[in-house]
Amino acid sequence: MLSYLAKVIFLIGVYALYRYLSINLKPIYKLIRDIIKEKFLGHTLEGLTDRYGKWAVITGSTNGIGKLYAKELACNGFNVVLISKMESKLKILAADIEEEFKVQVRIIVADFSKGLETFKNIEQVLDTIPIGLFVNAFGVAVYDVGNMCSLTREELTVILNTNIEAVTELSRYFLQRMYCTNSKAAIVNISSCLEIYSTPFSALYDITKIYNRKLTLALQQESRRFKVHVQHVLPCLVPTKTIQICNAILKDSKLFTPDPEAFVHWAVSTIGRLDESTGQLWYADQFFRWLSQVL
Repeated sequence: MLSYLAKVIFLIGVYALYRYLSINLKPIYKLIRDIIKEKFLGHTLEGLTDRYGKWAVITGSTNGIGKLYAKELACNGFNVVLISKMESKLKILAADIEEEFKVQVRIIVADFSKGLETFKNIEQVLDTIPIGLFVNAFGVAVYDVGNMCSLTREELTVILNTNIEAVTELSRYFLQRMYCTNSKAAIVNISSCLEIYSTPFSALYDITKIYNRKLTLALQQESRRFKVHVQHVLPCLVPTKTIQICNAILKDSKLFTPDPEAFVHWAVSTIGRLDESTGQLWYADQFFRWLSQVL
């Protein structure tokens, strides 16, 4: 009897392992397969604009990863809507993208810390534009603020409105639109590896990124039947001007520090292919070394 029971448990374990590997490795296999077909076999693959149409929206588009996403998507042929609170930077970036990539560019000045009024203005501008891809790259970091007790009520409100309310409300708005079109669409939520690591002096930021992850992974399951791909991107330390701390921490580890442009180029290539990504293949090393400390 025990021998029979052991065999049953063994078979259940084998099946569970098979299911786990097939679910988690299948997207990676497809990505590698597509890269081989395109780079080495000369096949022409379906482009992002073929899948998602001609218009993309990017928040946080005047700095860091958001700015690089805007340029990379324009390079892929998208007309782009740039959203940020810095009007002067938006106008400069819009002119640069129009000149370099010969695409249409719209700008929306929005301060997400202000709450619901901000979203009404965004929706009024976007309602007439056929958006097929939304990238949420905006967020407020708190590295220079200090411990939790040093935050004022106003600073708490800014962080929560920007990192939680904005990603929730914008995801709701774009999903509602995308569900109605009944065509392929995608949402990319940029998070952070801090969602899996408790970091002193940025506890509130960590919590907002945990929320981002939970929301994005849940929306993935809700949206599949509507042909909407929701992707979760969790970069670790990308040396951009937005996060100067990266340069200090990783100045002696350039091998495993992704070049920002290369990082975003790879990350964009995974849209519609991977549900969850660290952004770049080399970059996964950072993630797993970080994760090993947690476990």
